[in-house]
Amino acid sequence: MADKVVTYQEIKSAGSCRYDGVALGEVMLRFDPFDVPTALARQMRIFQGGGETNVACGLGYTFGLRAGVLTALVDDHIGANIRNQLRGAGVDTSKIIWFNTKNDGSRFSTDQKGTLMNGVNFTYVGKGVIASDTLYYRAHTAVRELREGDFDWNTLFGTEGARIFSTGGIFTLISPTSAALAIEGVKKANEHGVFVAADLNYRSKVEPNKARAREINQTIAPYLGFLVGNDSDLSDALGYETKVSGKMPFAEWFEAYKGTVRQVAHDFPNLSLIGTQWRGATSADTIDWGAVLYDVAADTFYAAPLRTNIPIGDRTGGGDSFMSGVLAALLKGKDLETAVQWGAAHGILVQETPGDITMVDEKAVLAEVKRALAGGGVKASR
Repeated sequence: MADKVVTYQEIKSAGSCRYDGVALGEVMLRFDPFDVPTALARQMRIFQGGGETNVACGLGYTFGLRAGVLTALVDDHIGANIRNQLRGAGVDTSKIIWFNTKNDGSRFSTDQKGTLMNGVNFTYVGKGVIASDTLYYRAHTAVRELREGDFDWNTLFGTEGARIFSTGGIFTLISPTSAALAIEGVKKANEHGVFVAADLNYRSKVEPNKARAREINQTIAPYLGFLVGNDSDLSDALGYETKVSGKMPFAEWFEAYKGTVRQVAHDFPNLSLIGTQWRGATSADTIDWGAVLYDVAADTFYAAPLRTNIPIGDRTGGGDSFMSGVLAALLKGKDLETAVQWGAAHGILVQETPGDITMVDEKAVLAEVKRALAGGGVKASR
């Protein structure tokens, strides 16, 4: 375990740091075939997204915080498109590592043949009983080439300053060198008094070997202050089983989840917060939605009101937006009851709009919190 892991109560003041939050991870160009399955699509719209970078986008766009991303892109028109979309979400892109296409033999160089590329995915959101489907093309991407020493952590966390550093289980498992870079980052963050958060976010299409996923995440977990993971993540990516079934109601699931989370907290006493969102899908476009946070020191759980039978448009990014909602509340000095409400509200709102990140502002999040607490409907703004 790290000598000192920052707790959520010890997050630095805004005035002492350049960044409120910095996220290390993969970002991809996303092709969305509207309501037509990819195999039959003739037109698509374009978004950007990544399990880790989506958190920064939520902090920047929705909550107006100073967010940055640490990633790598090939310096071509696709990379420029991704960068421009990130900027449009209010995210600082100055820390992106660019691979030129001059094939000049330097560390960050490739050719114009696509030997290295920017990652892309094709995501069909599904409809009714037709499940969503995502195809990934990420095997030869620039971000997979990143390794220890590529980022100047002392300048980022020391000279400039960051209040929160976040990463996740997609990036840490994406290549043979990404885990070592993430571990370097979380260690350096703790050395500089930065609050560290990570979402386990296990994806079998990234790493089908669960033993490797567990080994890596068990190495990273001792350096975290905030761990995000549902019951399946805790099992697949960390090795903790929860006795639940796919059809279990939220209340029963929550009771089972509590026991697992307490065991995780016991084994990793550095953690000050553990949380997750809960999705009960009745179809591709109708879900139940819940969210919980666990304050380890106080042994107290907080749960947002369960939202039931909510029509959604695009389920992608719900967990990422839960995480950014919680972090935004902490950065703005809110209590944990408020934090879980913000996480739940932001997480459901992202699923109402297309793409990986929310298209709403903080006022919309607050309105959704109020609506859920009151158990009311949605009113038009005229």
